[in-house]
Amino acid sequence: MRNPARLGIALALALATAGCSTAAGDGSRADAGPAAQGGTKGVSVTSCGRPVSFAGPPQRTVALDQTSTETLLELGLQDRMAGTANLKTKIPPQYEAAYAKVPVIAPKIATGEQLRAATPDFVVAGSTDLYTADRAGTREELDALKVPTFVSAVDCPQQNPAGRSPFELLFSDYENLGKVFGAEERAGELAADQRAAVARAGENAAEAARGADRPTVVYLYSVFNGMPYVAGRTGLPSEMSRIVGAKNAFDDVDEDWPEVSWEEIARRDPDFIVIGDLSERGRPGDSAAEKRAAMTRHPVVSKLAAVRENKILEVPGIELDPSVRSVHALGLLADGMKDLGYVR
Repeated sequence: MRNPARLGIALALALATAGCSTAAGDGSRADAGPAAQGGTKGVSVTSCGRPVSFAGPPQRTVALDQTSTETLLELGLQDRMAGTANLKTKIPPQYEAAYAKVPVIAPKIATGEQLRAATPDFVVAGSTDLYTADRAGTREELDALKVPTFVSAVDCPQQNPAGRSPFELLFSDYENLGKVFGAEERAGELAADQRAAVARAGENAAEAARGADRPTVVYLYSVFNGMPYVAGRTGLPSEMSRIVGAKNAFDDVDEDWPEVSWEEIARRDPDFIVIGDLSERGRPGDSAAEKRAAMTRHPVVSKLAAVRENKILEVPGIELDPSVRSVHALGLLADGMKDLGYVR
């Protein structure tokens, strides 16, 4: 964050002005939203070990990334949003109309100046690395300016109970945000629907377990400068694998998306491969077609049974990172395992 002293003064003044306008209840559409109907007051939640308190429902929320934006839109809170940033992929059809109502404060990662101009009374992010001094500002800096901040529980490993599913952490985000905005009913419905989707996908596990071994899978997320990036132990795909009765072949690597070699993929000889299609991102090696071509051209990987027999599933790459859309990829994985004959 550049010129932090000037930013602090300017943001504090801007927020004071914004607070006066929202407290008056000017009859705007936001006043009729779920938070106003719920009459939520004096709410406190904990986000990544930090207590976050609100005298009343937020009126001018800024989401610092697409993941957080889509969560808020899924909760019906677009009229409570003053900004979004860091769009990584195409907006899905179900969110297009709501997304169009939210100002874009930055097409990529927002700076402190861009956040200040939006005069937020609440800031939400999917990852902790968006809260840094050279980006939107640290959580401590924003706290000092009386701007509450929230970060997804999924990106807070030091605070999470051991063994808690990343999906349950996502659902806790929905429930906490619902509490903040007075949208508990919608948040509860969303969490219940997605818990049911996880349970349906988990029906595979019992079937897969009847075999001698769980099928192994490699998740090919990206190919950059000719090198593959795959899912490691700490990424969401390891949990997806567990749920559907498979095993991530790179579970011994303590990273989300480590760079590996094609030869190492071949050495692990997975039973099937999941390709994350990132074609909308547009970088070389992002599309599913490019990843397939890279595997078929490689002198060693092309000889794997999974490649020769086309035991390859394609899912939207963005859904392999934790988000409100991740249960969709989980369903595709469960269905794909049935199509490949691993479960009945």
